Amino acid sequence: MNLYKIMIVDDEEEIRLGIIKKIDWEAYGFVVVGDAENGQDALEKAEKLQPDVIMTDIKMPYMDGLELGKKLVELMPSTKIIVFSGCDDFEYAHQAIKINVVEYVLKPINSVEFIEVLQRLKSQLDKEYDEKRNLETLYKHYVESLPVIREQFLVGMLEGRISGSQWKDQSENLGIDFKYEYISVALIRADGVLMLEDNKDSADAGIQKEPTLVPISIKKMVDETMDKYTKFVSFIYSDMVVVIGNLIEKNDILQFIKGINEICKEYMRIMDLNISAGIGYVYDDPSEMRFSYRSAQNALDYRFILGTGKAIYIDDVEPDNSIHLQLDEQEERVMLNAIKISSEEEITEAIDNLFKKFQDLLLPFNQYRIYLMEIMTSILKLVQNYNLDINEIFGENFNCYSYLEAFDSIDEVKKWITNKAIKINDYIKKERINSSMLLIEKAKQYIKESYSDPDVSVEKLCSRLHVSPTYFSTIFKKETGENFVNYLTTVRLEEAVKLLNTTDDKTYMIAEKVGYPEANYFSYVFKKKFGVSPSKYRKS
Repeated sequence: MNLYKIMIVDDEEEIRLGIIKKIDWEAYGFVVVGDAENGQDALEKAEKLQPDVIMTDIKMPYMDGLELGKKLVELMPSTKIIVFSGCDDFEYAHQAIKINVVEYVLKPINSVEFIEVLQRLKSQLDKEYDEKRNLETLYKHYVESLPVIREQFLVGMLEGRISGSQWKDQSENLGIDFKYEYISVALIRADGVLMLEDNKDSADAGIQKEPTLVPISIKKMVDETMDKYTKFVSFIYSDMVVVIGNLIEKNDILQFIKGINEICKEYMRIMDLNISAGIGYVYDDPSEMRFSYRSAQNALDYRFILGTGKAIYIDDVEPDNSIHLQLDEQEERVMLNAIKISSEEEITEAIDNLFKKFQDLLLPFNQYRIYLMEIMTSILKLVQNYNLDINEIFGENFNCYSYLEAFDSIDEVKKWITNKAIKINDYIKKERINSSMLLIEKAKQYIKESYSDPDVSVEKLCSRLHVSPTYFSTIFKKETGENFVNYLTTVRLEEAVKLLNTTDDKTYMIAEKVGYPEANYFSYVFKKKFGVSPSKYRKS
């Protein structure tokens, strides 16, 4: 049985230890993972221990239980809070409710009553955790979310972010049963021309008032009509209805066009509103769906020439006589990610995969050159994004347009691009190290200048450095070996030691100078670090 983690917070050690020893925690489903003597101490420990429950006294020095509760609600909202107090004060109870305290317990703590509190709390945690873990609930949520997930997946296919292997692995599970070989994409959109403007009582009046309903009404008509013509899937994307047809034979595109055209006519007849459709080229590989989508967009543009209210097939206006050799977004992303963060072997593999397209193609060199230029342009943009010196990487006066013509074979080009990609990878790694070191140096300088400010924080520092707190915390811990709070505490205490050794300032004055407005809390932190209070340290 998994035990729920609990932390006890009270400024009186005797009470903390008494609570810990008094209860057989495991018997009631809990384990005490830590204790703290004030709210500040508890916050630091909670971040590391991640308890399910924090049981805290209200009245404590430095940071009381209510203040601790407010911060926990922000930082660890799922953690349950039990408050215990020595007085039955309505105002305390009222404030406790505001910070989502689950139980309010009065001191002295009665074991029997407290066990009942634990039992109630365990039942609540069991219920919440079971709901999150319950496979049936998760499956129900998955089924409810399936239409959205399916649409996001299909949009990824249209935009070239989903690979062929991902389609093969996931499409059937998402309810996309495309068992036939050929696919074509159609895009349908309203032309925005109401043909019967004078008839305000006609069906289009509602559509005119609610333009967001137009794609929904088009999709409804598609779903009711297209089954007669072909297997398909439809969804709304960017104010258009996307229809992906799954064809048995390539010539079945004629039936697909007929069905889409019928929808354009029927919509005009029923809704008195013009809609037009663009239909893309037919492909025999789902991974090329993006090409059909782009050609459907091109076909739709021809409505300005051929007229609205009809389906326009791209092959009728732009015959597809070429073999596609094009760098798509997925391939580009894989290559650039490899150059940015991967090893030489992975970079070589990524570029090899780009050149595999050449193996079975016999094309004019111009088509190769366009593809190679797309690769080079992508790499040059990466160099520019990282502010690297192009001359250092490619040589003086580099001109990629003329440079590619100097090679005698595709293999030479591939080898050259691979070498440059590895060189860029090396520069980026050095740049990343230098940037991290510069970031940490700036942070250390900020702490050195601002340690006396009691409100100094990671958030204020990151706002100044223009980085996110999560990224900064990761880099800072990696470079210094400790978190921001510990480093700040060390700097403050080192300065406090200097002041104790070199001045006659009172302890409370030194506390203020090093960023601790509470002299008692300064003494507590100092003693925790050095084993003695500031006054005893000075005497010794």
